Amino acid sequence: MPTGIVVGAGVFGASLADRLALEGWEITLLDAREPGDPRAESGGETRLIRCSHGADALYARSARRARELWLELDPDLLVESGVAWFARREDGWEADSERVLGELGIPVERLTPDEGARLFPSLATGDLAFVLHEAEAGILRAGVATRALVARAREAGARFRLGEAAPAGGAVALEGELLEADAVVWASGAWLASLFPGVVDLRVTLQQTVLFRAPPQWRGPGWVDFDAGLYGHALVEPHGLKVASDADGPPVDPSARPLQSGPEAEAAARAYLAHRFPALADAPVASAPACHYSLTADSNFVFARHPEHERVWLLGGGSGHGFKHGPALAEHAAGVLAGRAPPEPRFALGERGRGASLRTAGSG
Repeated sequence: MPTGIVVGAGVFGASLADRLALEGWEITLLDAREPGDPRAESGGETRLIRCSHGADALYARSARRARELWLELDPDLLVESGVAWFARREDGWEADSERVLGELGIPVERLTPDEGARLFPSLATGDLAFVLHEAEAGILRAGVATRALVARAREAGARFRLGEAAPAGGAVALEGELLEADAVVWASGAWLASLFPGVVDLRVTLQQTVLFRAPPQWRGPGWVDFDAGLYGHALVEPHGLKVASDADGPPVDPSARPLQSGPEAEAAARAYLAHRFPALADAPVASAPACHYSLTADSNFVFARHPEHERVWLLGGGSGHGFKHGPALAEHAAGVLAGRAPPEPRFALGERGRGASLRTAGSG
């Protein structure tokens, strides 16, 4: 039986521990905090899951496969509300997404602005060319989903241990103990770059979100205003209706970042409500959690062997769009670790050029 250590119980690490345990590996999963902790990159309550990635077919396929795997884990993790993309021009991200999803056979529909307005109780469409609707997209219950992955991994025999882990050559130092395995995977989110300086290059940014209270008729789709750099979702009980900026926030230390968004985030979110969802312009705030991104230069993930340690692998660079892909990325990583497949070249270490956004923002 092969042995593995996965350091980090966020969505990438939890997904990989789950996949390897299901495939018969003897797995130890380590983290300094419990799965789903709000201070983690995978913390918080909701994430969009959508297949639209502009002209990029690799991530569209990955998101579709991940959707299947999330539903296998627990159908209740996905609020299958659909996602509406507010296209401000005819030839942008949304048009590229429509073409790629059509080629891949993934359900997608182009709606006129008036048709798109029927998805929401109040939607201003005067600046829209069309609305792209992914009916089988939706919202993942993020914290619950991360904990569900760890729970299934443990049912399959994985061990979960709390503690501060540090690299020790090809092994893991855990509070005075040295742990070794056939494969050691560091899936440490925003902390990956500080654990492996000069090997992994990430920018860690503070991102702010605001959730508003809304009446029951506001249950509905997730939404993305790509060219405005804003996204969110309609009412998801008990959390509220979400408005968030996907533009790059300021640099932040992930160990010391605030857990709450500032008043400027509420002001910006409320201004957007007044513009796009005018009936909610004065909606009360339900909560305002902050989070962080760990960004690669080109938005592609990291999964690669450490250049100096044969058994050590590095997994991360979620880049603000990674959560939804967790189980599919783990499926790929497990195949690489088992020798069934080569590593995806896009996920390699080394210098990367600035790439097109794969998030839900057209502006950086």
